[in-house]
Amino acid sequence: MREPLRVTVSGGEYDDVLRRLTEEKFASRLAATDATLWGDEAEAEASIRLNWVGLHESSRPLLAEIDALRADLWGEGLDRVVLCGMGGSSLAPEVITRTFDADLVVLDSTAPSAVARATGTDLERTVVVVSSKSGGTVETDSQRRAFVEAFTAAGIDAASRIVAITDPGSPLSELAAKAGYRKVFHADPNVGGRYSALTAFGLVPSGLAGVDVSDLLDEADEVAPELFTDSPDNPALRLGAWLAASPGRDKAVLTDAGSGIAGFPDWAEQLISESTGKHGTGVLPAAVESPVAPELGHPADDVILGLLVHAEGPEAPAPPAPTARVSGPLGAQFLLWEVATAVAGRLLGINPFDQPDVESAKAATRALLDERPESDPPAFVDGPVEVRGSADLLGGARTVGAAVDALLARLGDDGYLAVMAYLDSGRYQALVDVRAALARRTSRPVTFGWGPRFLHSTGQYHKGGPPTGVFLQITGDPGDDVAIPGRPFGFATLLAAQAAGDATVLTGLGRPVLRLHLTDVDAGSSALRDAVR
Repeated sequence: MREPLRVTVSGGEYDDVLRRLTEEKFASRLAATDATLWGDEAEAEASIRLNWVGLHESSRPLLAEIDALRADLWGEGLDRVVLCGMGGSSLAPEVITRTFDADLVVLDSTAPSAVARATGTDLERTVVVVSSKSGGTVETDSQRRAFVEAFTAAGIDAASRIVAITDPGSPLSELAAKAGYRKVFHADPNVGGRYSALTAFGLVPSGLAGVDVSDLLDEADEVAPELFTDSPDNPALRLGAWLAASPGRDKAVLTDAGSGIAGFPDWAEQLISESTGKHGTGVLPAAVESPVAPELGHPADDVILGLLVHAEGPEAPAPPAPTARVSGPLGAQFLLWEVATAVAGRLLGINPFDQPDVESAKAATRALLDERPESDPPAFVDGPVEVRGSADLLGGARTVGAAVDALLARLGDDGYLAVMAYLDSGRYQALVDVRAALARRTSRPVTFGWGPRFLHSTGQYHKGGPPTGVFLQITGDPGDDVAIPGRPFGFATLLAAQAAGDATVLTGLGRPVLRLHLTDVDAGSSALRDAVR
């Protein structure tokens, strides 16, 4: 028997909002793909982004194709699956495979050491899934090129080892057909990337890694009638009201509290931040490491708390903030949070399906790659750390600790701190510890993102949401570079351009940005941890 889907909300009053959503027939209109739900300005985009509401039915034909391909690959001894993808193309498969303990190598980094590790291991048993909705994602295309070269150098026919997932007619689709890739899965173009967990983008890599993905569709199918019913008891309406109708509270701290679902807050973080963070409004989701994270012990006045729990787990005391406790199987939760985010978009008066500020960092990166200017000199150097920031921000700071102090002094009572690490997460995972240390020190919500991965997630909120964030960017000397075949630059240059481009856009918007470059990443990480304490 499956775990039931439950949403329990405490600490807030939502009756009026739920009554209004019910009277407006929001849920049933969403099920009918009514593109008018978010206003005139959103209608054109919404009209081509709503097929996710029926994926529990429309994705069924994929199952036989996935099973057949997996059997063929495993029969050939190809049991190491590597996924090259960013944002919506990687976050859902990562959650699915971790939850079901299936082996999937997720390459969502442009750090040279991460690329070298993925392309230099067990190629004789490797199949690569290249996943990009647009078909032109620069990170994914660069990773694809690296794998083609690695396979070829090993005497392996690269085309026979590459599976592509993309929208029909995309550059990747055309390339895959021309090159004769092993298989091309075309996803529904009327589903946006962050709503694509139950499309080919989520199901194919997970299924090839060994997950029985039919269970996910079954779980979503079982709860769909409840989620699309016009009733104040609809759990998706309750969750959406908690997200967007908690007066004065626009930051949602999300953590796992024994749900049995691995990494779900990271997936929800992208869904909520890209969907709501625009036009100066939105809900900032902060995925934190555990229920003992500082933000939960003493939540700020502008924070709501989301706890992913198990239906049979112990009931924790109610925190002093509006709190949603959510339990249920993974497939059901994908659909639940998608509907709730669509509800939040209506309550906030924004279009939850566009991402108008994501392109700005991409454009800045392209400009830097074209021009490749010399790096701007640091304001000062403190041991293994080069410090960059405006004179207005740094003032008289001459140490890393003083520079961090100067940044935190810009953090207002309604603000948040974003830590953005353009480093290899596989090598420097311990750096995540600075998030909790900064949260304890500031008593404010702190997010942590690995670059460039977070650019496809919270990056939209940073630029389009309320201008209350301060930003700590961490970069490091990458060591040996890895060339990008067919490009006049390598992965180290690409990663540096992505970091510099993002900082340029944020600074241009008036956001305070402190940039710390670790010339020795190990020693610099230690110095940084000391400074933030």
